[in-house]
Amino acid sequence: MAITLIRHTTPAVTHGTCYGRTDLALADSFEDELAQVLAALPTRTRLMSSPLSRCRRLAGRISDHVKLEVQDVGNWIEMDFGNWEGVAWDKIARPELDAWADDFMGYHGHGGESVAMLEARVRRALGETPDDTLVVTHSGCIRAACAIRGLHDGWDTETAFGGMVTLP
Repeated sequence: MAITLIRHTTPAVTHGTCYGRTDLALADSFEDELAQVLAALPTRTRLMSSPLSRCRRLAGRISDHVKLEVQDVGNWIEMDFGNWEGVAWDKIARPELDAWADDFMGYHGHGGESVAMLEARVRRALGETPDDTLVVTHSGCIRAACAIRGLHDGWDTETAFGGMVTLP
């Protein structure tokens, strides 16, 4: 069997805003996106979710549809961008972004997590997630999982809002 990672649906946030741990509401397109998610769901025997409401809301509706209880798992939460949270990417100081680019895995000068810290957390999450599980999570976690497993484009994996990636 496999683990299927589902990215939350579109958040209600201005395009170009840095957000990770910020707990955002979902866009008005939620019901339409939900219908697409439900239509594409593979059959699994467990359901886990990031505790952030943008994942939890989707997981709750999936739970109603597939009749599985949702288990909140903190290790599936998005990366903490520290003082960059809620700031437009183009308003973040160029030297800070350059420092992150120069040390992609280790940089945490924004006061949040480094990518290496995210990767370690997702590695723990994968180790604690049984096969045959649906996980409602975030783009950063999906990218980390793909990098860890050597799948898709690793850290460059793109997953649309409401999109899914299956890990064998």
